[in-house]
Amino acid sequence: MTEYVIQANNLCRNFADVKAINGLDLAVEKGKIYGFLGPNGCGKTTAIRMLTGLLAPTSGDISVLGLSLPKDAEKLRTRIGYMTQKFSLYDDLTVEENLQFIANIYGLYGKRKQQRVEELLSLYKLQATRQQLAGSMSGGQRQRLSLSAATLHRPDLLFLDEPTSAVDPQNRREFWEQLFDLSEQGVSILVSTHYMDEAERCHQLAILEKGVKRAEGGPQDLMSNMGATVVEIASEHLRQLKQQLIKLPEIISAAQLGARLRVLVNDSVNEPIAFLRQQNAIQQRDTLTIVRPSLEDVFVTSTGEHKQ
Repeated sequence: MTEYVIQANNLCRNFADVKAINGLDLAVEKGKIYGFLGPNGCGKTTAIRMLTGLLAPTSGDISVLGLSLPKDAEKLRTRIGYMTQKFSLYDDLTVEENLQFIANIYGLYGKRKQQRVEELLSLYKLQATRQQLAGSMSGGQRQRLSLSAATLHRPDLLFLDEPTSAVDPQNRREFWEQLFDLSEQGVSILVSTHYMDEAERCHQLAILEKGVKRAEGGPQDLMSNMGATVVEIASEHLRQLKQQLIKLPEIISAAQLGARLRVLVNDSVNEPIAFLRQQNAIQQRDTLTIVRPSLEDVFVTSTGEHKQ
């Protein structure tokens, strides 16, 4: 039987006349990495704040680790970790002092506290910076310190709100390896991101737009069932070609990627290459190739006014 660490039914949150979250249903399996994918302002942070008990919903039901929110928010506090989008530790404390302070908050003292702090300094490669003020650290170092603080008390469930927005690709890659290690140890993780490559690393994914869940599933399933075929066109007249193709009702979108045009053709077209070849805008020397979908393609087909 599948065990869920998060369940939400018809979750809504309004700010005056703005519906930040609108009818969100959610079921996150234990031990999995679940992602919220969407642009700034789509409701990712608002949803996380409700799921951590920091914000009361306007309506709807929330169960996290078997606790009802917001009623049992205080009981939940010691069982979850929360890494906010903005660095939230103390700039004027050293790395070690920050971790010791967080340990005190969670009731770790004496030898037990020092052992855990030393373990995290080693695990997240912070020994060399242990006496450095947090305010003088690089983005990648702050990220590792924040993850150390969020996992110091060994939470069952970890919430990460756009944790890699201020770091370079190498640090992002290393950070995700650390998340997979935590998942392997049984920690459940909910992470929000606007990076498509990061979203593809999640076990399950929800695409959010204006507070509404537009699509949900495993990344591969979403790409396989997005309702479109992806065709890349190599041509010498890409700008004019794009303007012609996006006028067709069968074309969901067309976006230039370097010297190629990436075209999403609705699945109602049985032979997308033949269909495109029939268009006057396509020249005989143009090269058309069906390629693998991406999560960005899924996002385009799931959200917005596709023909921009």
